[in-house]
Amino acid sequence: MKSQFLLIIFLLTGILTNAQSELIVPRYIQLPTDSLESKQLISDLNNFLISTQESNEANRNILPSEKIETFILIDEFKGIEKSRGFKDEHFYKPYLTNVLKMDSGKYLIQLSHMGVNDSIPFLRTEFKLIAHNVGKSFLFSSPLKENTKLWKVKSIENCTFYYKDTLNLLNARDYVSMSKDFDEKLNAESKTTKIYCTNTRMELLQLIGVDYKLDYNGRTSGVFSALNENEQLIVLGNNNAAFNNFDPHDLWHDRLSLVISRRKINKPVDEGCAYLYGGSWGMSWDVIFKRFMANVANNKDADWTYYNENKTNFGESQAEHLMVDYVVNALIIQKIENEIGFSGVWQLLNCGTYEKGNENYYKALNQIMGISKKNYNKEVWKLIQMENK
Repeated sequence: MKSQFLLIIFLLTGILTNAQSELIVPRYIQLPTDSLESKQLISDLNNFLISTQESNEANRNILPSEKIETFILIDEFKGIEKSRGFKDEHFYKPYLTNVLKMDSGKYLIQLSHMGVNDSIPFLRTEFKLIAHNVGKSFLFSSPLKENTKLWKVKSIENCTFYYKDTLNLLNARDYVSMSKDFDEKLNAESKTTKIYCTNTRMELLQLIGVDYKLDYNGRTSGVFSALNENEQLIVLGNNNAAFNNFDPHDLWHDRLSLVISRRKINKPVDEGCAYLYGGSWGMSWDVIFKRFMANVANNKDADWTYYNENKTNFGESQAEHLMVDYVVNALIIQKIENEIGFSGVWQLLNCGTYEKGNENYYKALNQIMGISKKNYNKEVWKLIQMENK
């Protein structure tokens, strides 16, 4: 009996330790005047905070009509109470900081996550979200739609762009066209895409409902995205208010990630595809290859198996790097696609993640094209000579 009692205590302790902290509501917060509505709001808000730690798809506290817009916000809630520095799973507690009535049955909610150590407060987040009274309960959404309701909108086929002032239509059309091409290559079902265009990470965060997050201190740019079934949402915060900085290289990675996680594929092969199909750092594949010929392949004693094991940058800087093995993979990918089709490229992409020695890579390449580790250097030189004609 004693051992059973101790087991029960242990299990209860574990449940309490892993439980989400309850929302702290200071006395000064002006809640809805109707006490029943007020209690319901706090109860549902607590349920929402708990559900943010689950999978987005399992969340039943989101306004259905703004599901994907809210997914991109609640991604920022994942693991939000944890502090590695203080080694505490629930160091940062949720505090309600404001409830502002917007119109009948709709409230703007502001909340923060804060921890205290030795009487010193540590702020981690400041969030905004909208509470919608749907009868007997409240459902929640990101303020993204509310924040952009006066923005301009341009739809091109299955892609919709949201922007404040102007939109680079040439880039927008190229984006849609290349997305279709990549999706066809990947045999992927085309998704409905929404793209919100801003200049900075701060603008991006404020649009989706993040006024502050400690994790992003000092970070000036970024791109956030979310998926919901056959729908994709992208918010740009990388000097892209007019969509002037469309990068085909990044688009390849983006479209591939809709089919398979990039963590599961061979990165050098993935990057080789991105170089070949989209260039890099604003340079086309032709420009990259010319630099490669001038700075790397001009050495007739170059050993390409060495470069496959030793990452070597021939770009002008570390920030805008160009990697030798990525170029070599681009040449191999081009040969495979020309002779077999993209199915052969897909096989190489899925040969396994990068590993020291590249045994999985050489094994797949030998099966696809008869290029083994033994004849790799010789075959790569042939590809270089063919491309340089």
